[in-house]
Amino acid sequence: MSALHLTVTTPLAVVLDEGDVASIRAEDESGGFGLMPGHADLLTVLRPSVLHWRRADGGWHHVALRGGVMRVAGDAVRVACREAVAGDDLDRLEALVVEQAAAQEDAARRARGEQLRLHTAAIRNLMRRLGPGGGPEPEFDEIGEAFR
Repeated sequence: MSALHLTVTTPLAVVLDEGDVASIRAEDESGGFGLMPGHADLLTVLRPSVLHWRRADGGWHHVALRGGVMRVAGDAVRVACREAVAGDDLDRLEALVVEQAAAQEDAARRARGEQLRLHTAAIRNLMRRLGPGGGPEPEFDEIGEAFR
């Protein structure tokens, strides 16, 4: 019996490139479905979910996806998604996904704070130049008068 070749990629990395895959369980808008070697070609949009796959030796493995597109062509199964985290233990995988989500939220919060700080500094600098006794550039003085 032939085997599937599963590849999961994100814009920055190849998260999974596994041959000798006996079966795959995934989820799209119509619900859960399974793939085995010899499956008809398929193109579908995956929901944010956990894709499960089993090697020919019988061990189950998992990859958490933040949605994505799955293409089945012959025995090649390719998944392209924004984010993916692979693991063998579902509990540890869940903890890792929660940890990564918290780290991303923290980074986004810091980026928003830095953006606000830079925006405020730019406004203050502009107001100093446009205010009374501002910078020597006449075009800035003319713009300042237009706003008064």
